[in-house]
Amino acid sequence: MDLGLKSAKVLVTGGTRGIGRAIAETFAAEGASVGICARSQEHVEKTIAVLKAKGASAYGRSADVSDAKALKGWVDDMAAQLGGVDVIVANVSALSIGQDDESWEKEFATDMMGTVRLVNAAMPYLEKSKAGAIVTISSVSGREIDFASGPYGTFKAAVIHYTQGLAYQLAGKGIRANTVSPGNTYFEGGVWNSIEDNNPELYKSALALNPTGRMAKPQEIANAVVFLASGAASFITGTNLVVDGALTRGVQF
Repeated sequence: MDLGLKSAKVLVTGGTRGIGRAIAETFAAEGASVGICARSQEHVEKTIAVLKAKGASAYGRSADVSDAKALKGWVDDMAAQLGGVDVIVANVSALSIGQDDESWEKEFATDMMGTVRLVNAAMPYLEKSKAGAIVTISSVSGREIDFASGPYGTFKAAVIHYTQGLAYQLAGKGIRANTVSPGNTYFEGGVWNSIEDNNPELYKSALALNPTGRMAKPQEIANAVVFLASGAASFITGTNLVVDGALTRGVQF
């Protein structure tokens, strides 16, 4: 299936590792031009080099999505280099599960306001696009109570609500908005890799919850994101696509 993403101009936050890296690479493989950010300039440069080596048009620089000025500056810079923006993917998370004030503040600033500010900064460009699309990354923790039910789960739930609101508000402008909620996703250097090494009991119990017997791969999440952003999903907006291998048991209506 041709996803219709050739020459699309795509922004991905947190595009240097894990799910974000897989998303950026998959868009590039579909012929899209990609702009990425991450907090490490070194990681950004290495990722861009890999994408360009595969023939992709790729740009990026360091930016902390919890910094409003830095995030807007990155969006404007990428739009200038890409020649506009058709798709944005709000991927970055603080991954804060503590109950202290700092954890709540970090999660709000990064997951919630990082998403809101990305949308606001990109909106002037999306409104000029003929195929504007927003994809936000939530989590199964946003729809079920689990060990991350504190700030992480709370603001992931808020991201779903916010995104569905955007879908309704922006439908008349031809801009679609959807959420992808991954289940536990394993990659080298990721949070579940760390838990496997440092808290094997938690890792074992989490793995046992999934009837597939494994965790997701970043590529499996990226496939869902890229599909929702593409012309192949032209009449899908306001949905929360759960990609969890049947981990969650709550019924979605």
